[in-house]
Amino acid sequence: MANIKSAMKRAKKAKVRALRNRTIKSTVKTMIKRFEEAVQAANVEEAKIRLQKAIKTIDKAASKGILHKNNAANKKSRLTKLYNKIAG
Repeated sequence: MANIKSAMKRAKKAKVRALRNRTIKSTVKTMIKRFEEAVQAANVEEAKIRLQKAIKTIDKAASKGILHKNNAANKKSRLTKLYNKIAG
């Protein structure tokens, strides 16, 4: 553990930020999983709603710097391609 006061504070802030980042990444993964479940069920209307929610969540994570913008674009592209496959 750090001895210097500023180093202690930085360590504490890093822990808080890591927890926040983990929460947001988990939310992104959950939204993607829910979308994929709707696709598996071939429910086009439900999949469309869940796709929009997943894209919104991915965009928020990218804007906060938790996901790299290219990684976010890749995820959105993959999900959209999957949706287009079932929508037709």
